[in-house]
Amino acid sequence: MNIAFLDRDGVINEYPGDAKYVSNWQEFRFIEGVEFALRRLTKAGFKVFIISNQAGIARGIYSKDNLDLITEGMLKKLQAAGVKLDGVYYCIHRNEDNCSCRKPKIGSLERALKEHDIPKQMLKKSFFIGDSITDIQTGKNAGCRTILVFSGKEKAGNQDSWTVRPDFTAADLKEAVNFML
Repeated sequence: MNIAFLDRDGVINEYPGDAKYVSNWQEFRFIEGVEFALRRLTKAGFKVFIISNQAGIARGIYSKDNLDLITEGMLKKLQAAGVKLDGVYYCIHRNEDNCSCRKPKIGSLERALKEHDIPKQMLKKSFFIGDSITDIQTGKNAGCRTILVFSGKEKAGNQDSWTVRPDFTAADLKEAVNFML
């Protein structure tokens, strides 16, 4: 069994910008090639989970209902494109809430494994794909192989300031999936 954990904003959909949020379905835009890449992953037998921090809810910027509508719209579009995600896990807390599900902590990954009856040792064979150093730290904390994509927050030119190094880098999810397969 192969597992891919993916961040959402900047990996699946266009990154809204620093300190900005995708707060409703009308603002959600898939990054070009994402549906194709995810279809390839699922056809190759990967279990695919989205793991995303969405603190805009705790900050009162958008509602849990809006997050649910965004997720529903995303899943419907992906399903229509032949993609089946195995789960979507959000942390809706702020950093100061110190919860176990907020990346770079791995509570959301552990929850996905538990709910899908997947042994924890599978993390070592899994990939974590994200667009931020926090995502890479999350993957490292879980023991996953990590891929930093440059389709969102992080840029290759910032390497000198990275506190942790990804195992691999890619332009976007499509290129990351090419590497994984």
